[in-house]
Amino acid sequence: MSRIPVALRPARRALAAVIAAFVLVGLGAGGASAHNSLRSTDPADGSTVTVVPEQLTLTFDQPALAIGTEIAVLAPDGSLVSAGEPVLVDSSVSQPIEGVLPAGTYTVQWRVTSADGHPLSGELSFTASEATAIGVEAPAETAEPVAEEEPTAAAEESQPEAVVTSAVVEPEEDDALSTGQIIGIGALVMVIAGGVLVALRMSQRKKN
Repeated sequence: MSRIPVALRPARRALAAVIAAFVLVGLGAGGASAHNSLRSTDPADGSTVTVVPEQLTLTFDQPALAIGTEIAVLAPDGSLVSAGEPVLVDSSVSQPIEGVLPAGTYTVQWRVTSADGHPLSGELSFTASEATAIGVEAPAETAEPVAEEEPTAAAEESQPEAVVTSAVVEPEEDDALSTGQIIGIGALVMVIAGGVLVALRMSQRKKN
């Protein structure tokens, strides 16, 4: 077995050190490239939209795992408006949004798990210029009651006075006989009765 000359031994050691450095750099780059990273969001971080969309979408370099993946969407007042579980499709993760959504700045706090198990997390925000409602009915605006106007003095003077009409009560006809009619009938009856008596007496005289 041939021996390496003493003069070449330092050069061999230096070459081995360079090769080892390249290997370590290659391994480090490979490990870093294996980790997932966020590419874009919809709505974009810091953007302004007309109204809050029905869902927020995060797009990554690689697919994420459902285990450990969470997205919280907070309204301007701090209330939670994200609804249900995130939806994972290929390299995107979407979070449905629901509720009464006022205008203002919304905060999104997210955390996903890469396919290699490496966790990622972050925060973004966007602003809605107009209010809307998704999945619920928007509260109806309460109309202010209209105060009834009191009639003015001029209006009261212009109102015609009520005309009171008195009904003329006609006297009812008295069906009963008057006193004069009763006396006349009585006299007639007496005359007839007297005539009958006279006729009877004359008849008796003739028979005798």
